[in-house]
Amino acid sequence: MTTHQVLGNPSPRVDGYAKVTGKAGYTTDKSLPGMLWSKCLRSPYPHARIISIDVSKAIALPGVHAVLTGEDVKGVLYGRRMRDVPVLAYEKVRFVGERVAAVAAMDPEIAQRAVDLIDVEYEVLPAVFEPIEALQPEAPIIHENIQQYAGLPKPLDRPTNGFVKDVWGRGSIEIGFQESEVIIEGTYSTQRTHQAYLEPHAGIVWIDEEGRVQVWAPNKAPHRLKLNLADAIGLELEKIVVHHSTIGADFGGKGSPMDIPVAYFLAKKTGRPVKTVLTYAEEFSAANPRHPSIIWMRTGMKKDGTFLAHEAKILFNSGAYGGYKPVPGVNLPGAAHAAGMYRFPHSRIEATIVYTNSIPGGFFRGPGAVQATFAMESHMDVIASKLGIEPLELRRKNLVEKLEDLPNGFPGISMEPEQTLDAAINASGYLNPKPNGIGRGIAVCFKDQGEGVSSSAVTFNADGSIILNTSVFEQGTGTYTALSQIVAEALGIDAKLITVIPWDTDDGPFDSGVGASRVTRVSGPSAYEAAKLALSELLNRAAVEMECKFEELQLDGTFISRIGHSDQIAWTKLVDSSPAVGRFTNEEHERSPIGSAMVQIAEVAIDKETGRITLLKLTSAHDVGVVINPTGHQGQINGGVAQGLGQAMMEELIVDQGYVQTLSFADYKLPAITDMPQLVTALVTTDEGSGPYKTKGIGEYSIEGIAAAVANAVQDACGVRISDAPVTAEKIYQKLSH
Repeated sequence: MTTHQVLGNPSPRVDGYAKVTGKAGYTTDKSLPGMLWSKCLRSPYPHARIISIDVSKAIALPGVHAVLTGEDVKGVLYGRRMRDVPVLAYEKVRFVGERVAAVAAMDPEIAQRAVDLIDVEYEVLPAVFEPIEALQPEAPIIHENIQQYAGLPKPLDRPTNGFVKDVWGRGSIEIGFQESEVIIEGTYSTQRTHQAYLEPHAGIVWIDEEGRVQVWAPNKAPHRLKLNLADAIGLELEKIVVHHSTIGADFGGKGSPMDIPVAYFLAKKTGRPVKTVLTYAEEFSAANPRHPSIIWMRTGMKKDGTFLAHEAKILFNSGAYGGYKPVPGVNLPGAAHAAGMYRFPHSRIEATIVYTNSIPGGFFRGPGAVQATFAMESHMDVIASKLGIEPLELRRKNLVEKLEDLPNGFPGISMEPEQTLDAAINASGYLNPKPNGIGRGIAVCFKDQGEGVSSSAVTFNADGSIILNTSVFEQGTGTYTALSQIVAEALGIDAKLITVIPWDTDDGPFDSGVGASRVTRVSGPSAYEAAKLALSELLNRAAVEMECKFEELQLDGTFISRIGHSDQIAWTKLVDSSPAVGRFTNEEHERSPIGSAMVQIAEVAIDKETGRITLLKLTSAHDVGVVINPTGHQGQINGGVAQGLGQAMMEELIVDQGYVQTLSFADYKLPAITDMPQLVTALVTTDEGSGPYKTKGIGEYSIEGIAAAVANAVQDACGVRISDAPVTAEKIYQKLSH
């Protein structure tokens, strides 16, 4: 593989100093003159008609500047793609925690006191909480006007709670099952989990003297936020600017307007800036967690384990709204992974998104794929057990090869399934003898890179600074560090000489935002091309000044040098009248032909008297292209593994009859450092990847297979199959006791 000067070298985070010293500017840190605080009254019922709202006592409270109800914002709906989320509930509420009224006051304490003074009369309506119930003919329809919602991906004949259905596959499952000698079925389920970012949703809206809407928000898709807000409130895009704010983590959950529309209408009514900051009780009860799922699978094969047919039916509990899903299909695209990367000549995957009277679901690292992979890879071990075949051998027998078409009907992608599997087996010691009570479980999965648009500019300034502007709002994954390394590599200089400054939405063109593991693929080339254009401009100026050809020159630190000669000129002299600037917008609108195989192996110990599970070792193997920053790359793997362990073993946003029971981190259990096992990483390096430096994304790649690997290891250790995540000691004990 090509040797690089900057890429492949560990680099500290360029935003690290500001974050650890408290100098980073988060939305909650910002204050504007005359700023008011917003608080919302939220529904105490999962489904109810609003009979009346009395806000007189709240308005009379000293320090209160405005109170809004659904009547004030009637008909205003928003969403990332499908617009079905009301700013404030009008006529009825659809989940516990839905916004019913909003207050703007001098400080948050007064705002909360005002909220407590609002009286609402409700008529409680029948509610439905699980997708199977919600699809029954007698179930209450949660959205009677769904056919009128903008962004509904496919027309509906009638109002229904199952509002989106997607189908993937190939061949004929009827033929496949007719030819099968063995057919095995299984049902699996995954829980609702929260992204657990430390910074809650927040926002500030100020309508300035010229009528422009100024927004500060920790949003990973600022241009999409601008579009969503413009669509909802009926403003021209030019009237809105989203300013950069440091994002206190995201993990997929910070891409929607959330409470920004509320702040806008309060700012409009009061003529003053309005800030909104969710409490963590509001985060857990009213934000946008991972969708719980129920997944039924049926697989047909020969007696020797050769796969012939596979069918998967998935129900995703969308909660009360669908507006937090950003993709055009308003779905969870990772559901297409429900056939794994196995050679099924005949397959059909059906995923249905279902409204319920529960907290609305959104995106969380690996949306749909985490759920689908848990089911598929658990199902693989169930099949292996019933056929009497070692789980590893069943996978080897049916694994697709590089560039082979995928079982979901998609074209093959450039990845290394077999090499990655071998690397995981070798690094984990999977084949080594193990003591009684120790189990090893394997999960195989894959990920491709999303498409999108991103822009960059590189500028050489007279003061000696080299600025990289980007339209990306870094959400914690090390994007700015990686982009600065790409620019430094393109220019042939030290990355420390690059200063990264993100654009507000006024300064840069449209950007798709962070998500779908797209940033390396889409933003990386834009930064590279911008750097090359800026360097070309600089060298052209030098060629005129030094009376030589462009091709004879190179950037050499703070000088432009003539190759093979002693001639040189300080490049700052070439930009004293005007900076040298390169701008580039990269557009990737087609599905990426580049992907990565992942194999994860868990090793556990089970105490058969108590069901206690101890995770001893977790091996994560990935096929990668050129690694830009090994430190950041490994950090993304370790972070994904830690989140995957939470998904696998402890995390659950528990909802009982629409009421969230885990309203704080005291109840919502996250993995701590003491829960971390020995972590082993194996990288399969290839010379294939995206962009000029042949890179591959890593952000979502390390979370998908963890839960299935743990469940499979538990079965290997004690013979118990836990098919409903998370895999807990209580569930193991109950099965061991019966």
